[in-house]
Order: sequence, then structure tokens, then C-alpha cells
Amino acid sequence: MTAPGGTTVEGPAGSSRGDRARVLGLRRSPANGLEHEMLRGSCAAVQLREVPFLTQVAIRATPGRDGTLAEVLGLDLPSRVGHVSGGADGRGQAVLWLSPDEFLAVGPDEADTGVSPEAYARELAEALGSEPGQVVDVSANRTTLELSGARARSVLEKSCELDLHPRVFPVGAAVATLLGSTGVILWRTGEETWRVMPRASFTTHVVRWLLDGMREYR
Repeated sequence: MTAPGGTTVEGPAGSSRGDRARVLGLRRSPANGLEHEMLRGSCAAVQLREVPFLTQVAIRATPGRDGTLAEVLGLDLPSRVGHVSGGADGRGQAVLWLSPDEFLAVGPDEADTGVSPEAYARELAEALGSEPGQVVDVSANRTTLELSGARARSVLEKSCELDLHPRVFPVGAAVATLLGSTGVILWRTGEETWRVMPRASFTTHVVRWLLDGMREYR
């Protein structure tokens, strides 16, 4: 099987593909049950949807002393904090640099790759070797909401204190910030497309917060 970064790894011990597929079919995303609200609240100017079950692996590593992580990831780590390497547009594998020694590897759903996030995290941990750091599967920690459309930035600017103008926050930028009073990862994947990544337990709140901000454009 091929990991999001292109490395061949083993699947979960003792599980067959059929068993794993059945388990994956039972998953419920953090925004489960909110689909109709998001659909009704979307319009030509701005749309909201969930992109569920992305593989997410938190990496603590010292830049320049990151072992062979790049080989397993299939791409180099970002060049500086707030930048994204790889699929900056949200497609395929990407690595977000969130703070001086904190990275987040984001990849496709296990159902699409056939590789569990746990197995991928183990492979990355082995690549880190004896260098100081940590690798943890955090796929269940957050979900991903996608806000898109000509008014997407306007909706975010209502409750995010960052300067989101393209000259400051270009496509491929990603930061940990606040949306209202809720911590999220904000990632610009296109000129009019943003990914908002709240913790799973705050998903309902963030969805409805964004929908409220979208109301004037309906």
C-alpha cells in the first residue's frame, strides 16, 4: 500500500481490506447531520461544506534536524512558519508549518489511499529516528470545513483579526488563529477558497458561526 507521501507501508495488523472498508463505512464525521444546514446556508456568493476524514499527522521536529521525514512525506518541509509545502491548494499531500517546531501533515482520506493514519504516523516516527521530536496521528482531532466563493474572505473577516488580504495572506498560507473565540487552523487553498479546521468538538459551533456570517449574502 502507498502512504500519502508515496511510501509503501503495512496496513493495520490482522485486518483485511474488506474488514477495514466496513469499519470506514461506519464512520461519522464531526459535521454529520449539518449537511442540510450548510447546503441551505450556501448561495452563489459563498458556500460552506465539510471535507471529512482527511489524514492529519502532527509532527514536532527541529527544521534542519528532521531525519528522513522528507523522504517519507514525499516533499520538503515548508520554508518558513505560516507556509505550506506540497499541495498548497489542498489537493494531495501537504505539510503546514504552524509554529517554530510544529508541523501538520495533511493527506487524503484513508478510504482513498488504503493506508491508515496510524500506519502513516508510525512510518514518519521511524523516519524521525533519534532526532528530538514527536509524531502523532491527530486525524480524529479536527475536521476540515471548506468556505469558498467571492464573499468567503468577507465572512472570515467578520470574526478573524488577521489581515486576510492576498498581499498578506496568499494562497498556500496557513496559520493557527482564532475565529471569534474558537481556535482553528486557517488555510488559504485558492483565491476564493479557504479551509477552516476546528477541533471536532467545536465543529457544530463553527459551522453555525460561519453560516450566521454568510446570512447577509443569501
